Amino acid sequence: MIFTPTEIPEVVLVEPKVFPDPRGFFFEAFHAEKFAANGLVEPFVQDNQSHSIRGTLRGLHAQRLQPQGKLVRALSGEIFDVAVDIRPSSKTFGRWVGRTLSAENRLQLWVPKGFAHGFLVLSETADVLYKCTALYRHDDEIGILWNDPKIGIEWPLEGEPLLSPKDAVAPRLAEIRDRLIG
Repeated sequence: MIFTPTEIPEVVLVEPKVFPDPRGFFFEAFHAEKFAANGLVEPFVQDNQSHSIRGTLRGLHAQRLQPQGKLVRALSGEIFDVAVDIRPSSKTFGRWVGRTLSAENRLQLWVPKGFAHGFLVLSETADVLYKCTALYRHDDEIGILWNDPKIGIEWPLEGEPLLSPKDAVAPRLAEIRDRLIG
């Protein structure tokens, strides 16, 4: 596995070593010792999977009191995956990192605690799996508006995204800054 820090070094792109043969391929998606050797030591306690159609934008989501680290990958299709630093004391507060993850490239993105997460489906459909370091708590979830102009995420959109009702009316980062921790 290759672990490559992004422009925000805590967000890491994970590239597996793939072993193809005439039957198909094999790769390790997670290996605790290899992750730990690269500084990613928190245990995973919950796996989530979603299925979405082209143009669906899920996010930006985080948990405030019990933040989750997330290891994200596309099992099928292609997504543009985004992590936004929401740690008020961080020098990269409000900055974002985005990467294209697909079943074809098999890349994974490590989104650490203290980051909001979201993704846009680029293919006809996509199945996304993410491993979490903390359990989901509905009462702890916070959302940030996907197109907050202060963050300025460059989503590769064609038209308007498909949003959940709560994502469509999420607050801007500046509106919730005083509620954030870190």
